[in-house]
Amino acid sequence: MDFAGFDMMQADNTDQDGSRGERKESGKRGRKPGRKAEKSDMRAKLERSRQSARECRARKKLRYQYLEELVADREKAVFALREELEKYSQMSKELAQNNIPQGMDDLLAEMGMTQAGNDAFDSKPSV
Repeated sequence: MDFAGFDMMQADNTDQDGSRGERKESGKRGRKPGRKAEKSDMRAKLERSRQSARECRARKKLRYQYLEELVADREKAVFALREELEKYSQMSKELAQNNIPQGMDDLLAEMGMTQAGNDAFDSKPSV
């Protein structure tokens, strides 16, 4: 077997300085020991991360407070609507039994249908 072709292939993969690929650094990978500039950078990065986490927790707390207030308001609205529904349901039952329910005058006044406005319908026409 001829190894001359193999040597030429290896020579094609190396740079002028004899190293392979585009990396010019040699040695171990990873963090280099004894670099104090990187330690201060790491401390600053860690502090920024902690500050960001604090702000995120504060935003989350505010969001939950807002949602709890929104839910409480909606629950109050639902409760008021249920009471109103119950009142109208009770009035409907009494009207079905040909009884005038208590509070019907107030309801008619709210709607603008007072007794004075309906006198024309209740009285007999004069001949």
